[in-house]
Amino acid sequence: MNDAELRRLLVGSRSAVVYGMSRSPTKASHRVPAFLIRTGLDVIPVNPFADEILGRPCCASLMDVPGSVDIVDVFRPSEDALAVVEEAVRRHRERGDVSLIWLQLGIVNGAAQALAIEAGISFVQDRCMAVEIPRLFPRGLGVETSV
Repeated sequence: MNDAELRRLLVGSRSAVVYGMSRSPTKASHRVPAFLIRTGLDVIPVNPFADEILGRPCCASLMDVPGSVDIVDVFRPSEDALAVVEEAVRRHRERGDVSLIWLQLGIVNGAAQALAIEAGISFVQDRCMAVEIPRLFPRGLGVETSV
């Protein structure tokens, strides 16, 4: 995906589900969502083992998330990414949302990519939103763009 397409998708996004968000402030799966909140995105954690993270109620699965979802930001091992994308595709087909699936830095899954693209969902993998947003929007996407 080129930078212009990525900018278009990100600037039009209002909500991001963070699949695998952590309660631990030392983990990227906690720090990156905190950054996304500072950019102005409505971040919804998906973590079946937590009730609340960063003051936001957790959902057990993507299908449990109320309202509309623009981005599904995935912090799960590469081998688990296909199952997350299958759930995102199901949600996309049933509810008409999920326009972008983003696998964070170090997470790569070709089958997940093929499934998302076949379903008409934009797909990014092995890139960090906390790196890409400041690079693509040096003046800021929302409220703040520093980690």
